[in-house]
Amino acid sequence: MSYRSEKNDLLKLRNGSPEVFEKLFHQYGGRLYNFILKRSSGNTYLTEEIVQNTFIRIWETRACLDPDKSFLSYLCTIAKNMLINEYEHQMVEYVYKDYILKYCSEIDNVTEKEIDKNLLEEYVDCLIEKLPPGRKQVFILSRKKMLSNKEISEQLQISESTVQSQLSKAVSFMKKHLSVYYDLKMIMLLTYTFIC
Repeated sequence: MSYRSEKNDLLKLRNGSPEVFEKLFHQYGGRLYNFILKRSSGNTYLTEEIVQNTFIRIWETRACLDPDKSFLSYLCTIAKNMLINEYEHQMVEYVYKDYILKYCSEIDNVTEKEIDKNLLEEYVDCLIEKLPPGRKQVFILSRKKMLSNKEISEQLQISESTVQSQLSKAVSFMKKHLSVYYDLKMIMLLTYTFIC
């Protein structure tokens, strides 16, 4: 697709054209699928879910599309942030299960449902609260709100390189404190996901 043709399609999509949305889905869905499949270590179920959710978000936020920017790059940024968010969620689950195995195996009549999983989620949130204000704001916008670095840059009026630097420092901080619970494989997975 030529730049002019893509720009016209994005303008139509911004105006709510379902036909153009379907066209773009068929045109870019396969490439986005391969992009995420590689980064999810071949997890086809997760990849399909992220591709679907990425296009749902595109439709929901179509009015904010920039027709002068690469649509594929925008898709990949959204999808990668969703993948990172999913891995973070899985890591909380991992910590939860590990907690049960370490501390609750000798307690009678204790089941997973009787352990308040929110305690561990609160621990992660507590770590986020310990970040410096600016870094915390960038991290939340990226990982909770799933905004792209460009969107964060525009919203906070800082450079994209500053956004990336703040995210990198935040991730290092989180890894350092969470490494007590995670095995090496999980930490390497998190590192790879943020770098790529």
